[in-house]
Amino acid sequence: MSREAATTASLLITAREALEQFVEVHVDDDGALSFRHGGVPCAVQGVELVEGLAVLSLTCVVAWDLTDPDTPRHVAERAGQGLFGTLGAISTDRGWDVTLRYAFPAEGLAVGPLGTLLMLVVSTASQVRADLVEAA
Repeated sequence: MSREAATTASLLITAREALEQFVEVHVDDDGALSFRHGGVPCAVQGVELVEGLAVLSLTCVVAWDLTDPDTPRHVAERAGQGLFGTLGAISTDRGWDVTLRYAFPAEGLAVGPLGTLLMLVVSTASQVRADLVEAA
């Protein structure tokens, strides 16, 4: 196993342990983690961008197929309220899909602090989902 692969694997093990305090976690074949929180499917991947800079990337699919034409405005308003991550609204044939993405350097973070950070992002995604679904 290369040093990069070992670093990424270690990062994902710590992330799994951190998340398992709060949610049931599935480990995918490629080592990525997937889980659900408040109806929001999420995935965590690890990558070493350059030597010494290992990051975790968290993607949450906040909502999909929203038909409210004001969805982009709601997303922009919510994004302006300050949160961890970047909200995005993508137009599809069936409506609007909304995601929340957050990437951050994670090497050296202990299980407790990492769990807190991940759950801040995930709980925001769940709250945004509740707001958007209610508005639809």
